[in-house]
Amino acid sequence: MLSAKFRIATRLTTRLAVIVALGALTAGCFQPMYAAKTADGSPALREKLATVDVPPLEYPNASPQARIGVEIRNALMFKMYGAATGVPPLYTLKIRFNPSRTSLMVDPNTALPTSENYGIDATYGLIEIATGKQVLTGSTFARVTYDIPGQQQRFARARAGRDAENRAAGEIAENINTRLASFFYKGS
Repeated sequence: MLSAKFRIATRLTTRLAVIVALGALTAGCFQPMYAAKTADGSPALREKLATVDVPPLEYPNASPQARIGVEIRNALMFKMYGAATGVPPLYTLKIRFNPSRTSLMVDPNTALPTSENYGIDATYGLIEIATGKQVLTGSTFARVTYDIPGQQQRFARARAGRDAENRAAGEIAENINTRLASFFYKGS
């Protein structure tokens, strides 16, 4: 009886040792995507992202799209390279977007919306400055819901709408940043 338990324990120990050995062998194969240094000495992802210039989005001044464009641009630039500056740009990122607003729920007594959905559909293209060639294109979207707190609270409604715009712009920036990081990390 004791030998059967000993054999089971030995088998489990052997399996665990094999798993640990395989894990140790493959540990050198992985590298964090946002590592400060690469194993082969090539520029790190953050350095590659810093070579992307994000020009101001082309929308009329003082329009709602201009404010959202500034929000997207600022969020994207902060995600890509934070406060880092001084790297000459090798790429330009062009972004176009279309905002939308949809009423989800309507108060049956007043026929006014009580919940709305704010959305942004965006397209973007990464252009290599030296050749003028577009090396990456893509599209993304963001949908956020917000409640309208009572019809007598106009400021609260305006603030909820603005917060929804900011959240949607942040999602667009996150999606574009993730796609650019993938492009620079894998090269496709």
